[in-house]
Amino acid sequence: MRGFIPYSTEDGRVQPWEYLPATGSTKPDIGLACTLSSGKLAKCTGTTKPTYICMAEAPAAVAAGTLLPCIKVQPDMIFEVKNQANISGVNVGQAVTIHSDGLQITATTSSGVATIVQKTPGTGTGNPTLVRFQ
Repeated sequence: MRGFIPYSTEDGRVQPWEYLPATGSTKPDIGLACTLSSGKLAKCTGTTKPTYICMAEAPAAVAAGTLLPCIKVQPDMIFEVKNQANISGVNVGQAVTIHSDGLQITATTSSGVATIVQKTPGTGTGNPTLVRFQ
């Protein structure tokens, strides 16, 4: 598993896919955190809060305008994602930033956008964590 993978919603609904155009520099990956930039999907990193999660992958960046399936991020959605760093010092309820790959979370809490909902017993690099974007 890699990326922000839908884990649950409050009412159990399955979020429908939307097809949105990609920027020319977007390398699609399932679970890639994205936002719209000038009407096109772009990777989220750091303190940029995602509005969409990509649901496709490709071996390289796609041409600008290529339609990619994605799901719209809702406040009640919880995602499972891997830690890029040890998050043992981060508490449930704190928000962390998105790693530069757009597929993991960091242990940085300054201006974080991914709120920790649940940590697994192992909080080290590569361990899964549950987060939401509010």
